[in-house]
Amino acid sequence: MINTRVTVPDERGLSLLLLGAHCDDIEMGCGGTLLKWTDEYRINNITWIVFTSNEIRKDEAIASANEFLHAVPKADINVFDYKDGYLPASWSKVKDEFENIKEYTEPDIIFTHYRNDLHQDHRLINELTWNTFRDHLIYEYEIVKYDGDLGNPNCFVPLDKEYANKKKEYILRNFKSQLQKQWFDDTLLTSIMRIRGVECAAEAKYAEAFYSRKMVL
Repeated sequence: MINTRVTVPDERGLSLLLLGAHCDDIEMGCGGTLLKWTDEYRINNITWIVFTSNEIRKDEAIASANEFLHAVPKADINVFDYKDGYLPASWSKVKDEFENIKEYTEPDIIFTHYRNDLHQDHRLINELTWNTFRDHLIYEYEIVKYDGDLGNPNCFVPLDKEYANKKKEYILRNFKSQLQKQWFDDTLLTSIMRIRGVECAAEAKYAEAFYSRKMVL
């Protein structure tokens, strides 16, 4: 386990790039961390990119992103309309999107999907993140799902119960189209944060976990 503390590089504050294959991935993977960091650090700019959506889910994703980023001075939210489950079939177009993102962002930290995630859309976003951003600090977040592909993360962000509850509240309020799914409930959202809290001995019992493959200190 690597214990790190983010340091604001200069007066401009931190710039973050958040990448998610699906409309609720960013929130589920690092929503608690975002809420904590926007309270504790000077974060002046966040670029939030979601690659797949439909008419209903796009509206949900935009509403959710705005709620999570309400305290951020500058937030650029983009929700594309690629087909869920078919991202690898649009490889060249998605690669072009990444090249475009690289042209207008210079993030200090990037959050993306876990490299060994078994969902094909998630893996593609991870692959293109590393392919495009070769000199950046990248944290890979995890998504709990049917595939049972959770690994052993090496970076933890302890969360007070306040942030764990806000994360859960915002997700359940904004993604009502997902409430009929057997895995989408407050029990799941709380459970994974509680497990990661045990693993890092979080004082407040909750945490989000990430994979950091390369880190320069």
